[in-house]
Amino acid sequence: MSKFTYTAIAASMFMLTASSCSDDEIRDDTSATEIEMPEWYYSGGQLGTSFLTTANALEQPSAAVENAGMYRQFKNGEALFEKSFMTNSTGVRSGLGPAYIRTSCMHCHPGYSHGQRVPEGRFSTDEIGNGCLLVVYNPETDAYVSWLAGMPQSHAVAPFKAPVDESKISVKWLNATDEWGNKFPDGETYELIYPEVSMPKEAVYAYRRGFEINEPYEVKLESTIGIFGSGLLDAIDDADLLAQYRKEEADGFLPNGLNPAFFAGGEWVGMYSNSLQGDGTKYPRRFTYALSRGPLQDAAGANAIWNITNVTRSDRRYHYMDAAGTWAAYSAKDPEVQAGFDTYLAKVDPDRKHPEWWEGDMETRILSYLNSKNLPAEMTDDEYTDLMVWHRGLAVPAVRGADDPEVIKGKEKFEEIGCAYCHRPSWTTGADEIRDPARFFKGDELPRYPYQTIWPYTDMVQHKLHMANDIRTGWCRTAPLWARGLHQRVTGSSAADRLHDCRARNAMEAIMWHGYSPQSDARYSIEKFRALPKTDRDAIVKFVDAI
Repeated sequence: MSKFTYTAIAASMFMLTASSCSDDEIRDDTSATEIEMPEWYYSGGQLGTSFLTTANALEQPSAAVENAGMYRQFKNGEALFEKSFMTNSTGVRSGLGPAYIRTSCMHCHPGYSHGQRVPEGRFSTDEIGNGCLLVVYNPETDAYVSWLAGMPQSHAVAPFKAPVDESKISVKWLNATDEWGNKFPDGETYELIYPEVSMPKEAVYAYRRGFEINEPYEVKLESTIGIFGSGLLDAIDDADLLAQYRKEEADGFLPNGLNPAFFAGGEWVGMYSNSLQGDGTKYPRRFTYALSRGPLQDAAGANAIWNITNVTRSDRRYHYMDAAGTWAAYSAKDPEVQAGFDTYLAKVDPDRKHPEWWEGDMETRILSYLNSKNLPAEMTDDEYTDLMVWHRGLAVPAVRGADDPEVIKGKEKFEEIGCAYCHRPSWTTGADEIRDPARFFKGDELPRYPYQTIWPYTDMVQHKLHMANDIRTGWCRTAPLWARGLHQRVTGSSAADRLHDCRARNAMEAIMWHGYSPQSDARYSIEKFRALPKTDRDAIVKFVDAI
C-alpha cells in the first residue's frame, strides 16, 4: 500500500486552481490526513501520475517534468499542440501546407484524448473533435494505396487543390448482431454499431485530373490514440517487452497467435528503423495500432507534427505527399495551379534563394518545389524539442474510486475471467535511456521515468478480434485502458468513443465487440463475462471506466 497525503492548506490552494472539482478529485479535511491507497491507484507511478479528474485531467505535466526543471518548455510545447498552424510563411506557427490534414494537433486530440466518433453523413474535419483518419488501402494486399498519402490530406493552400475532397466522402453507421442476439442470458441487451465509409473515385483530385485508378480500394476509419502517458510506455525496457512476446508465444493461449510479420520463434522478425534521418538501428515496435513505430522520439507524435500540418523542420525538409508522387504530378499540370503558383511562391521564397523553383517551364518549376528535399525549416529545433518535452511529459490521471468496493470487485472479476492476459495491468519501467531512431535527441533534453511501476493495462502486443468491418489487416495493438474512462469528461463527447474507430459508445459495447467472432483472441474472456451475473458485469464496466 502507498500513502497519499493531503493537507487542508494544499487542498484549499488546489480548489482555487481547479474549478468544479467533484468529491472523488480531492480528499479535504480540516487537518492533515493520510489515506492509504493501493499501488494501482498510481497509474503512472510516482513520476507519472497526476491527480485531477476535471475537464483538463489529461493535460497535466508529470512530476518528471517538474523535477527536471522543464515546465516552461512543457508549456511551450503545449501551445504548439493546441494552436493552429497558419499559411503565412513567417511568424509564429507558420508554414501550413501546401496540402495538409488538420491545422493543429488538437483537432485530432480533443481534450488531449483520442478522437471522437464521426457522425453519420458527410465526413468533415472542419471542427475540433474528428480525430478519425481515412485509411485507404487495397483489400487484396492490405497495403495502403500509393496514390494517396498514408494519412490522406483533405485540405490545401491555394492555388493547390486538396488530394481528397471530403465533401464527397460519407459515413454510415450500421447495426451488428452477434450470435447471442446482443443479449445476455439474464435478458439484458446491448447494441453494436460499426462505420462504413464511401469514397467514390471522384473524391480523388488526381482522378478528376485524368489519373486512372485501376486497383481495388476500400476506406476505413481509424481514430487517433490517447497521447497521455506515452513517455511511460516508451520507458518500458526492450528486454521486458521481448519477454512478454516470448511468454505469449510459449503460452499459445490465443487462437491467432502473434503477428508473424513482427515476431516468430522467440525473436523479433520485423523491427522499426529509420535510415532516412537515422542510421537504420533496429528497435522493437511499440506505438500505433499497427505497431508502425518504435521509440516515442520517432513515433506517431514526432511524425504527426510534420505530416498532419506539413510543417517542415530541420530533419524533415520535404513535404509529406503520396509515395507515388501522383498528387504532385497532377498538380504541376493543373492550369489553375500554374496560374497561381508565382503568387504562392513569392510568399514562400521572396528572396528567390531557390532558382530551380523560378526557372524553366511552369510544370517543371512546380514539381521542383513540391519534390524538394531542401525546403526551409518552418519549425525551429527548439520548438520541436519543446513539443517533445510536452509529449513525453504528459502524466496519467490516478485511478478514480480505487477505494470503491464495486471498483475493487470489478478489478478482481476482470482478472478472474482473463481480461488481464492481454490488458496486462502493470509494467516496471527500465533505466529509460532515451532512444531516437532519427538521431535528433541525445536524451538529456527530455523528461525520463526510470524504474516506475505503471498501470497501463496493455501487453503492448497486437491481437485479432475479428470484428465486423475490422481494422486494416485485423491486427491491432492492445489499447492501454488507463484514463479512457475520462474521455467524455474532457471532450464533451456524447459517447465514450472506444475501440479503433470509436464504434463503441460505452465500455459495455467495447467489451462485447471483443467476443463478436468465435475467432477472436478475447472470445474465452467474453464467454466468461456473459456467464457472470449482472452485478459482476456492471462492476467490471465500472472498473474499466475508473482506471
